[in-house]
Amino acid sequence: MIHYIFRNSWRAIRKRPKIKTGLTIFDLIVEIAGLVALLAMWIVLMVTYSGLPDIIPIHYNGLGQADNFGGKSNILILSVIATVIFVVMTILGMFPRVFNYPVKITENNAFLQYRNASRMVRCLKLAIVLVFGYLVLHTALNTGDNIGIWFMPVVLAIIFIPMIYYVAKSFIYR
Repeated sequence: MIHYIFRNSWRAIRKRPKIKTGLTIFDLIVEIAGLVALLAMWIVLMVTYSGLPDIIPIHYNGLGQADNFGGKSNILILSVIATVIFVVMTILGMFPRVFNYPVKITENNAFLQYRNASRMVRCLKLAIVLVFGYLVLHTALNTGDNIGIWFMPVVLAIIFIPMIYYVAKSFIYR
């Protein structure tokens, strides 16, 4: 059954138009901002790493309080994960034809749907890098074992608001 679903899905994707959307000024700004945020995260990490205490917070609960601690090398894992997500989402964003869409893709709506979906991936990529960057910055500057109760709602907002916005636009571009 899974083979049948995958085969039919891939067949539908191959029927979609192949269109290059290019980058608008907004897209370029978001791409550059994401790259700058990623580079800034690594620079802050490299500058502050030797001064970090041997034990740092590595996990926070829903109230923003540190509830798990580990060695300072754990902060490198956070930066590596952010970098991998950035690279994978950059590559994924180059192939909007293979994305799942809430509407049928036709010759008439393909360009707008592809551009919209690629833009959503770019904005999510920037949001994720900013969240990881904030965690690295917070830990690197030793600002305490509490990131605040507002952290989780803000993270959810900067991830879900763009998703909702771009999915709604997808229905408009139907």
